[in-house]
Amino acid sequence: MIHPNFKEYLPSYYFSTINPHAAYPKLEGRLKTETCVIGGGLTGLCTALPLAENGREVTVLEAARIGFGASGRSGGQVISDYACGMEEIEKQVGLEQARWFWQQSLQAVELVDERVKKHQIACDWQRGYATVAIRPQHWEELQQWHEHARQHYGATHYQLWDKATLKQQLASDMYLGAQFDPHSGHLHPLNYTLGIARAAAEAGAQIFEQSPMTRIEPYQGGWLVHTPDGSIECQNLVYAVNTYAGLHQKFKSLEKKAIAVSTFIIATEPLGERAKELIRNNMAVCDNRHVLDYYRLSADGRLLFGGKDNEFIDDPDRMTELVRQDMLKVFPQLADVKIEHSWGGECDITANLAPHFGRLAPNVYYAQGYSGHGMAITGIAGLAIAEAIMGDDGRLKPFEKNSNTPASLPNLSCANSAPSSARNITNGKTAVKHLVKLEHINKRSSETRFRFQTTFSILN
Repeated sequence: MIHPNFKEYLPSYYFSTINPHAAYPKLEGRLKTETCVIGGGLTGLCTALPLAENGREVTVLEAARIGFGASGRSGGQVISDYACGMEEIEKQVGLEQARWFWQQSLQAVELVDERVKKHQIACDWQRGYATVAIRPQHWEELQQWHEHARQHYGATHYQLWDKATLKQQLASDMYLGAQFDPHSGHLHPLNYTLGIARAAAEAGAQIFEQSPMTRIEPYQGGWLVHTPDGSIECQNLVYAVNTYAGLHQKFKSLEKKAIAVSTFIIATEPLGERAKELIRNNMAVCDNRHVLDYYRLSADGRLLFGGKDNEFIDDPDRMTELVRQDMLKVFPQLADVKIEHSWGGECDITANLAPHFGRLAPNVYYAQGYSGHGMAITGIAGLAIAEAIMGDDGRLKPFEKNSNTPASLPNLSCANSAPSSARNITNGKTAVKHLVKLEHINKRSSETRFRFQTTFSILN
């Protein structure tokens, strides 16, 4: 894991197409605020925005640049549901409460749409998402979930496509069918994150970049947060650090709740008219294997294709070629196409693939463990924490309770955007073996992971 302190953005397609944006100052001197948010990704910014909109004092500390981590490097897929699937949530809380969680996931997508429009965020937001099935078992599971979602969650917006119908929209012979979701979609994650930061700052939030937290101590009934050149007095703390939890002793309790798993994305050269032939309706696509492919078109007609896991984390050239080979299995017609960008990053996977929101103390909040669904659900996470700080923890409590539910056998995915309830791993031994493998890889030295993340960049 690369330490974010004082780092600039890492090379990626998103960084190469970044919007003009504000450069926020480094914290210098001493400030006083009601709430200090540690982490300038979507979790932290989506907490700061509603607080600032309601006139509350809030300050965001980012160790590197806004959107430096997964918020600015992900696959950009904005999808409803949860990585664990609604069936898993039903087992934990029952069907009635599971319906509440389902509605929260739908609201998460609508919140993205609402904020893009309200704050005029230029991030190429596009509706449409398909979960595709490769093997007969996957197709059967997809059909079962489609019917379950219709019967128990009123999900009448889903469309079930057979192979022939899917081929009308997707130029690949790889899949047996798909479930199409017209409400979910995709966007440019870095530009969206920067747009949320701008909206929070305009509402009154203070944002500081290149200001890593170095120490936290109790102070006058609240907290004193130190950075290399300053400090902040606050009453409430929000830990919005996700996969960077292992970088400071203060976050060790959070690190134990999730595993950081790497994922990789390549971007082709602009495809021109060929892009419209690949994905005719411009939807995002993800299959329902446990180590899966996910892809979409960019606004300038490139194919952004992601997948794989940690196995070759320290060999970026090999990983680029492996992801390219996966792309060619889906789209063999792209064999002549140049790969212009290649990058990697990490998402945090919880044991049960359910997100973890909660409190470490009455005025210390956290949210993490989105397991590939972070582009959407971070909005609800931030809203839940902000509401709790303002006195209403009705949205936070169910997530908090579910976060403390003992996990069943892990149903793991390494994907940037897992297809949620359509995916199941029935072989428990395989899941345990995969978990052990990921834990082993995560113990690799910081030097190795630093080398990976700083070299896996633009290919010329």
